[in-house]
Amino acid sequence: MRDAVGSFVGWPSDLIFPDAETPTRPTHKVGKGISRRIESVASQKEVPGRKLKSAAKDIPTTSGTKSQIMMRLEKMVDESDIMHGAIRSIDFDESVFGAAHFEIIAKEDMQQLFEHDELGIAVIHTYIWYIYVTLMRGTELCNRFNFIAASRINATLITKNPTSVKNDLVDRFMAAGDNTTPSLYFIPFNCGNGGHWVLVAMDLSRLIVYYLDSLSGDWSKYPSMKKTVDAAIIKFRSKKNYRNRKDITWVRVQCPQQNNSVDCGFFVLRFMRDIIALNRIDIPKMYFEEYKSYSRAHLDEMKDELCQFIVDQRII
Repeated sequence: MRDAVGSFVGWPSDLIFPDAETPTRPTHKVGKGISRRIESVASQKEVPGRKLKSAAKDIPTTSGTKSQIMMRLEKMVDESDIMHGAIRSIDFDESVFGAAHFEIIAKEDMQQLFEHDELGIAVIHTYIWYIYVTLMRGTELCNRFNFIAASRINATLITKNPTSVKNDLVDRFMAAGDNTTPSLYFIPFNCGNGGHWVLVAMDLSRLIVYYLDSLSGDWSKYPSMKKTVDAAIIKFRSKKNYRNRKDITWVRVQCPQQNNSVDCGFFVLRFMRDIIALNRIDIPKMYFEEYKSYSRAHLDEMKDELCQFIVDQRII
């Protein structure tokens, strides 16, 4: 059982759930007998490499204002027992993170979405699930893109037990096949110190690690993270008897930059969304011509997509 990522408040032991750590999440009262597990929907094939459609494409949305789908979901939440401390337990497809995974959704998670606040791990993971279901499942994209749960590697866990984190990464690599053809593993990495999110994307076949940070700087701010990732890649290649033809190359991608103190989680999700939608394993150092910057409308689009997904999956 692992401690909550980036938590700065006391957490009673009866409120701790395995694999449900949430950076910057306040404590909440757990309702009795209200946990709802959501069954997986039928496989939906999508055209590989096409862009995701907006969930609310027929609803004009003004940047910074709430769309109809968001207001609909907000009303559903307001009228549910979640507002009185209840939670929802959601089962993910095993293929999303390479192993069984469930997430806890509570009032504060929904408020992050509605109020455009700093994102915690539950919202990050649920949007990743949305990407997998909507764009990847049943297509060749599943062989090209893989996700690693933020509850498995983050600054807090590396500080506590870097060897365990390294071994968890190796296990994830081993579960996905031989990794001899180009593919990317995405780590939405929570850095602590207030819960800043960055994206680490690893190509094991070419020994390239892409680093995307919506704030200035590079991986040198997080040396323990780089050391753990490098060690996991080397150990994986050793277990597979692959020759390390060259050193691991880290690339600082000149990605879109946030202009406030809350958007890092949204940017990390948008990075993954666009890389997969463009079906690009090689991430240009100057990022993609299609997305040199992200406006508030780009982030609102993702929130609408997630709101629609939560409604469709009947999570609330």
